[in-house]
Parts: sequence; structure tokens; C-alpha cells
Amino acid sequence: MSKKTKFVKADEAVKAIRSGDEIVLANFCAEPRHLPMSLVDRASELKGCRIFHLTPFGPFQKKMADPGMEKHIRIATPFCGRRKDVRRLLGEGRADFYPMSFARYPEVLRSGDYKSDVLMLTVSSPDNYGYCSLGVSVDYAFAVLERPCRLVLAEINPNMPVTYGRSFIHISDIDYAVETTDPIFELEQFEVGEIERKIGENVASLVDDGSTIQIGYGAISEAAILFMGGKKDLGMHGEMVPEHVRPLVESGVLNNSKKSMHKGKIVCTFHGGTKELYKWLNHNAIIEMQPVDYTNHPRIIAQQSKMVAINAALQVDLFGNIYADVLGLNDQYTGSGGQIDFALGCAVSDDAKFVTTLSSTTSDGKYSRIVFHPMREQNPFAPQQPLVPRYLADYVVTEFGVAHLKGKSNNERARSLINIAHPSFRAELTDQARKAGLIYGK
Repeated sequence: MSKKTKFVKADEAVKAIRSGDEIVLANFCAEPRHLPMSLVDRASELKGCRIFHLTPFGPFQKKMADPGMEKHIRIATPFCGRRKDVRRLLGEGRADFYPMSFARYPEVLRSGDYKSDVLMLTVSSPDNYGYCSLGVSVDYAFAVLERPCRLVLAEINPNMPVTYGRSFIHISDIDYAVETTDPIFELEQFEVGEIERKIGENVASLVDDGSTIQIGYGAISEAAILFMGGKKDLGMHGEMVPEHVRPLVESGVLNNSKKSMHKGKIVCTFHGGTKELYKWLNHNAIIEMQPVDYTNHPRIIAQQSKMVAINAALQVDLFGNIYADVLGLNDQYTGSGGQIDFALGCAVSDDAKFVTTLSSTTSDGKYSRIVFHPMREQNPFAPQQPLVPRYLADYVVTEFGVAHLKGKSNNERARSLINIAHPSFRAELTDQARKAGLIYGK
């Protein structure tokens, strides 16, 4: 074991952080339990620091909203994951948002556009040779290590599953180690209801035997998995392994045997789920972790055999523009994530399908999610900024069916989308589209 690594308490480890440092927090459920809060607790001693994170989990995020905190430590994020405190800080101009896709994060962190002075992460206990696994979050960590950052602060936690692929660092790469046995963060799960099941069944109809699938986070996207039990020889290449994938693997449906790359392996870059998922991931040889600038590179995505990328949206307009990350004009609800990466990869592939899923109405049934075009006077929360432009749109799925947009005219697209809108809104949408000259004829 290296003499370089100092085993300390979290509050002692963060004393090595200086004013002006830019800190990178490990993604999603690999967020350390103690280090971020210890950093925020000494915020008054620091000036001009920033902390880069995606969806935060720990209590430090609420402390970040304290008045004047941004003078000491300021949030920098490309994905705020529906967290109210982060959204409020962005709306008030007290945090910085980076509009970029998941595949581009490593470039920004490696190049110095964001300085990446300090990396905070959670790793598994070291093995007999001193190697620790990054476990559930590889994505952009290696970009920070390769820069290289000045400091690596790690919580060593036996609850972190050991995952394979490019997932290991040596204990000697860690400057300050904090030992903890707290559970790692779990990702909240959404109920799969009747509407989600109908959407999932429609999505599953687009997945042929031998397809390579990518599935985004959320009940609507994951519901499709429930209807894939009768498929054969599926593979997976994506960002994460959703909670419901395990039965497909265990039954042999998802065996990765027909993949064009990494045969026999599920390739992914991070995970989020329950303890049961983490237990399944631990030392599971089928899982191959790779950095996100590999998994999400459009060139790599385009090479996957019969790729089917399944992602959720908030809204789709009759031109085919897809809205997925902003409410209104500037309430940054989430971020691009990998959705645009997979849209680009599928667009240049010969046999890929880019599938967008959404319920036909808002949860209260008051507004249609299929719209002629976003109009604030109708719904102040309607997204105003498209994430995926109409030129990359392919399949759109609601509980009422499937609209295939790729290769279709504006008239055909609008008609197809109206057909899968909620029946209560179809007449209004048709009238709006006719007045605008978007649809014509009978």
C-alpha cells in the first residue's frame, strides 16, 4: 500500500482544497457520502471555488442554496436532474449551466475549460494488489485523472460493487482516503402504471430479435423492458443498466451474442438503482464499464448492430422537434444527458432506430404533450427549447401508438403525430396544423 495515500476523516481531507479550486464530483450514485458536505461546511474559508456535478443526492445540495454561498463555492452543471435547489440556483444566476451532451463532458474536464483541480469519488475496497473499482460511475472520472487533477479525494466503501472494464484505479492514485461503510446512494424508482405499460408495449414492438438496445432512465423508458421477454439474442450498449434488465439477462434473452462490438458484454458507463442491482453488478463479468466519451460517441453508437435507442421526452411538436430538458424558456429541468449523442449516432447508422417516448398528456390530463408548437400563453410550463431537432427525429411513441417520422414530409409527420395524441386534443391540433399550412388535403 502506497505511503502517499493518507487515511483521514472527511473534514480533514477537504482542508487540502484551496480557494479558486474547481472540484469534480463523481456522477450519480457514486457521489461520496461525506466529502461534499465537509467541503460545504468549510465554505466560508474559501473563495472562488466551483463544484461540477450532475444529479446530486446528498444533503450538501440544500446547503449550496444558502445566501451568498456562490461567492465561496458555485455549482457548475450540465445536468441538474430535476433537483429543485439546483434549478433555483440556475434560475437566479447563482450557478453555471453547461449546455452539452454527455459524450462531451470528458473533453471539457480534460482540456481545462473546467479546470478539474480536485476529484471526489467513491471507490470499492482495494483488492490484494491495491486496485479499487470505480464501481457504478466511470463516465468522466478518467478524464479528470488524466488531466491530471492536483488532488484525488476518495471514500473507500466496501458497499461499492466491483465492476469490470476500464473501472480501476490504484490506491496510490488517491491522495486522501476516507473509510466508510455507509450504503451508497440509491436511485429513486418510478411506478410503472397502465399508461407506461401501454407505451412500453408499443416500444417493444419496434425491437427486433438481435437488436442492441439503449434505455434511458424513467418508468416510461423502462416499461418497454417488461415486454421484451419473448425476444431473442438482444444486446445492450448504453449509459446505464436499468433495474428491470436483470430478468432479461437471467432468462437468456439479453445475451449480447449478436452484437457487432463487445460480443457477450453489456457496455455502459454508469449505474443507478437499488441495493439489489448493486449486488447483481458486483463482480459480474457480463458488465463492461467504459468512459462516456467511448460509450456515447456517435461513431461508436452508429457501429452497433440494429441499435434501438429508447429515451423519454417532455413534449414533441408537429414538426418533429423533441423537447426533453427545459420547462418554459429557462427552467433547466434536467439536461441533454446522452439523448443527443444517441440521436446523432442513430441518424448516421444504416439500421438504427431512435425512439422517443412520452405520455400523450401531462399527468393531470390538462395539456397535450403533442403540440403544434410551444405557446407560453397556453401552458407556461411547456418546454420552449428543443433538445433534439426535427432533422434527427425518428420514432415517437405514446400510449396511443407509434409515429414514424424519419424520411417523412411535414404533412405526413404532423398527421402521424396527431394520430398518437390524446383523442381529446386531436381536433385542436388538426385545426392548428391546417391554419398554418402544415397539413393539407383530406
